[in-house]
Amino acid sequence: MTLPSAHDLALAVERRTAARLLLAHPLVTSDGPHADLFPLIRRHADWLGRRFQQVLGYRLLVDSSYARLFKAGLGTGSGHRLERSTGTPFSPHTYACLALALSVLVTAPEQLLLSQLVADIRAAAADAGIELEETGRAAGKRTLVAALRLLVEWGVLIETEGQVAALAQDAGGEALITVDRELARVVVAGPLAQARDGADLVRRAADPGFGGPRTYVRRMLVETPVVHLDELTDAERDWLRTRQRREAQAFSEILGLEMEIRAEGVALMDPEDELTDLHLPGTGTVAQAALLLVERLVEQLRPQEPGHPATGGTLVIGVTVPDGLVDEVLAGLIAEYGQRSNWQRGYLEDLPALREAVLDLLARMRLMARAGRLRAEGDGLPERYAEEAPEGRNVTDVRGARPGGDGWVLLAAAARYATHVTMRPASATGKGADVQEELPL
Repeated sequence: MTLPSAHDLALAVERRTAARLLLAHPLVTSDGPHADLFPLIRRHADWLGRRFQQVLGYRLLVDSSYARLFKAGLGTGSGHRLERSTGTPFSPHTYACLALALSVLVTAPEQLLLSQLVADIRAAAADAGIELEETGRAAGKRTLVAALRLLVEWGVLIETEGQVAALAQDAGGEALITVDRELARVVVAGPLAQARDGADLVRRAADPGFGGPRTYVRRMLVETPVVHLDELTDAERDWLRTRQRREAQAFSEILGLEMEIRAEGVALMDPEDELTDLHLPGTGTVAQAALLLVERLVEQLRPQEPGHPATGGTLVIGVTVPDGLVDEVLAGLIAEYGQRSNWQRGYLEDLPALREAVLDLLARMRLMARAGRLRAEGDGLPERYAEEAPEGRNVTDVRGARPGGDGWVLLAAAARYATHVTMRPASATGKGADVQEELPL
């Protein structure tokens, strides 16, 4: 067996570094925050383009001044949301301002005044029949500024003289803006020309195309914190369970990610903790309260006898959270930790606001979820999508693994954050059997 040379190892490190950067930051410019690594992307552009296309079905465009990885969606409710500098999620009006600004900027002059840009955005809204918040009022100004600031961050807009934030000033400040029309054209990744409306655009963007289940599962693995088995169709579960060891090796080589395989699902872990925009444990009131809430919910709701499907047991992916329990636990946490941990006063005095923020974080982390139809039940599938496993293939039965109805469900991955975790070793079913360890709730 020939060992890799120092050159081969260095080449692999460079490619992995460039791939990780693009996965975390799909738009990289030669003069932006990651300018020092931009030459790596250009140097390995051909290899990166082939690998992203083969593995994830993503298209990579590398120009002399920018690199754009055109990612695909995962369907309704699974997108990476945009946020203001305060951490507040973009509202529908903010997204509308962003879309309208891009529609104007692709044909805008190289330089224009901020006031002219605002006037053009208003005109575009009127042409499209879109009602925006009154941009002359304070709230409307802040909404538009949030959208324009993001375009500045992406490099689409350059604040040549003054800042776009001047729009929010009482006197209505002015600024001179330089526009990168090429970047404006490549920001949108979805198939706009084919989509009938917004919902159709989301559906088309999530279609894995010829890659089918293979491509969709890989996207789920790299774009979400954890993939529970009942979030996959029969065909997707079959593909994952028969190839997960091989996939683990591939993701390690390409992206430096480690695969953790459990009875309930699979997660890709980043030892460098760089490829996530969500952190738990984390700092701040919401993250601290979320971690404490999960610990207590797991202690109270952990099922007594979860089983492993391969040994005839019943798979448990989620358990119902009783009505009122979240509020009860959070109220206790506020009394026990709130004051001495310097939690934000606004949350200490507003339990519903704290609950909403905490559940939002836990849902994005895929530790909790609202009950409802799942992909395993055919929800949100593209047209003519192969959802059944090949004939004669047995797949893990996920029926009843997560409760239906209304309300919230505590998911299996939450057990990772329990104070005491019970590990149950897999039972051998024969030589070479691929039976996973179970990490029950």
